[in-house]
Amino acid sequence: MIAHLTRRRFLTIAAAACALPSAAAAAEVAPVYRWRGIALGAPASMTLSGIEALDGARIAARVEAEVVRLEAIFSLYRPASALLRLNAEGRLEAPPPELLEVFGLCDALWYATGGVFDPTVQPLWALKAMAAREGRAPSAHELADARRRIGWRDVAWDERGVAFARPGMAMTLNGIAQGFVTDRIARLLHAEGLSGVLIDMGEIAASGHRPDGSAWRAGIADPQGRIVREVRLGDRALATSAPLGPQDGPGAHVFDPRTGGTASAWSLVSVSASSAMLADGLSTALCLVEGKAQAFGVAGRFQDARIEVLASAS
Repeated sequence: MIAHLTRRRFLTIAAAACALPSAAAAAEVAPVYRWRGIALGAPASMTLSGIEALDGARIAARVEAEVVRLEAIFSLYRPASALLRLNAEGRLEAPPPELLEVFGLCDALWYATGGVFDPTVQPLWALKAMAAREGRAPSAHELADARRRIGWRDVAWDERGVAFARPGMAMTLNGIAQGFVTDRIARLLHAEGLSGVLIDMGEIAASGHRPDGSAWRAGIADPQGRIVREVRLGDRALATSAPLGPQDGPGAHVFDPRTGGTASAWSLVSVSASSAMLADGLSTALCLVEGKAQAFGVAGRFQDARIEVLASAS
């Protein structure tokens, strides 16, 4: 499972480039408000159709406040976040309902993939990050020790609390939290009465149409930066993972909790769904599912999910 948000961001999902009308048509279409910022440590943006600058700034302030609130739950870097407290103490009383909602989909993905989607893979990520800083590979003993501290079935959770069964366990939600944040921002914008919206909070979600009335479009790029497919997004979300990393950037970053190794079957996985959280989680989970039939079988267990790209690494 992916354990570091910024390692996904090299994926150029070029939806924003399709957001604005041509200069010739600009006078005939609705006004557009564009915002750029940071969400969960990664670049974020949104394009709002049919809204003037003053209202756009007000809504953007609401979006920023909601992102900060959600970071206080899911961030692995924001001090005193709910997730950091859980990892540090091994338990968390009265967890936020947002955390439990994400856990619910994590549970479904864990079952659907036979356990390869596992949020408790954080000890493995921490070990590999430490070894990389020291310029070495993890030893077999270190890998075995990290794997002993991985196991979603060893997490007890309900509205009263979350608890790890063993010392040293830790969790990352970086393979699914950006999708959840994207869904929450989409819900906020819908409540504001906006229908023509393109959101990129790490995963992309669209509703309605572009300012000129045409469909929002997203280009899916491979690790070499080449657009391999264009997807029209109408009230759908898109998430993409490249488990082997970019050609000129960090290496493999999707770890198999069963072996301690990295995903190697696919070079690119892209999934669309009505929920950005589902698209995000599935695009991560499928990185570790070997075989095209098996991957489509897993995706088929989730209503309205669709594999857009499944590119072999070989």
